[in-house]
Amino acid sequence: MTSNADALGGPDELNDRERAAVEAELRCLADDEFVVAERYTEWQVRGPTLESDIGIANIAQDELGHARLWYDLLEDFGYDQVDLIWERDPADFRHSTLVEQPFESGDWADCIVRGYFYDTYEHLRLESLESTTYPRIADRVGKVLGEEDYHREHAQNWLERLCEDSEGRRRVQEAVDRLFPYALTLFARTDHEEDIVDLGIRPDCLSELREEWRTIVSSFLTGLGIDVPVADHDELRPEAVGRDGTHTDAWQSLYNEFTFTYEQLDRSEAPALMPDPDEAESDV
Repeated sequence: MTSNADALGGPDELNDRERAAVEAELRCLADDEFVVAERYTEWQVRGPTLESDIGIANIAQDELGHARLWYDLLEDFGYDQVDLIWERDPADFRHSTLVEQPFESGDWADCIVRGYFYDTYEHLRLESLESTTYPRIADRVGKVLGEEDYHREHAQNWLERLCEDSEGRRRVQEAVDRLFPYALTLFARTDHEEDIVDLGIRPDCLSELREEWRTIVSSFLTGLGIDVPVADHDELRPEAVGRDGTHTDAWQSLYNEFTFTYEQLDRSEAPALMPDPDEAESDV
């Protein structure tokens, strides 16, 4: 864990460099969670069993809650949810292009493979953030990490079930082939990556987390009879990575969908995603 001597101050005590680095890390965390939750809602009544419908609905709700935790820390810097979501330019979002991809029509394997890639990545990033020098992030990592462990176990269990027969393995293989390159965008750098690591906001660099992620997912999937790409990440990764504001056509369509009602009602404010985390904690 980071020593108190290394800890950064609160939101009002950060210098410009520190604030920019904290904001960059938080935007990636929050935007990933918000967008993946939006995609999960597409599967809430389309899963193969009632159990799967309930499970994915719970995961979507968890991810929205996690997005709220991280967006709340950005509100420390004077933003509100209108700024951060509903009236934000779609090119300003910093989520990975993995989470914005539409699900393949009717194929549960696509949902599960995406979840496995994402949740394995998030587990590694959150483990690194347990040693963050920014106290406001440190206060919230534990809650998110505990729930993400359940998400990862859910995906692993379903992958094992799907790969029990040749047809299931075929569907999983197709999803891996399609989504693996996009999953590498989870580890794309923002312009503030060096400061994030140097300041200890996230002590581990993304390239190290990426190699650990590839080792974990390759070992697990090959054990199920699935082939995993072995080419260098620069060769596999798509041009649009999300972290730098470049997105796929799927993102504009999804953005239009979740802002439609807000725009049709001509609103200037929107209901909160979830209760304010600080207020909720104070009520306990």
